Amino acid sequence: MTLIKYSDFDTMPATFSTLLDKVFNESVNASRIRKFRPDVDIVETDKAYEIHLAVPGMKKDDFTIDVNDGLLSISGEREFVQEKSDRQYHTVETQFGSFTRTFNLPDHVLSSKIQANYMDGILVVNLPKDEKKTLKTTIKVK
Repeated sequence: MTLIKYSDFDTMPATFSTLLDKVFNESVNASRIRKFRPDVDIVETDKAYEIHLAVPGMKKDDFTIDVNDGLLSISGEREFVQEKSDRQYHTVETQFGSFTRTFNLPDHVLSSKIQANYMDGILVVNLPKDEKKTLKTTIKVK
């Protein structure tokens, strides 16, 4: 049985041989290897911002989170461990390697109270807002 990704056949190869080369060589073609860059969702509430990173298969100790000069950096590494068994990988779409994501922090974030939680493959970084700093002011014209 052969598994084929649907999205890779946007344009049909000219020959059957080219089609076979594409199917069997895709996973080992170094020019097509993607860099590991976790997907991010950013959520805002009245009291905080939340950054959600999709990083399944990692452990809490695999992350480094730093705040420096108004920048929040989240980095880590996800290693590919190939088990020695009778399994033979034909394609690997899961992303592996090291990554760094950096975000500019708004002035009203309390960097000393930032917290992180990792559960079910999602790293959630909570950035509480400083309620004392006014973000919006209405100025009355005289």
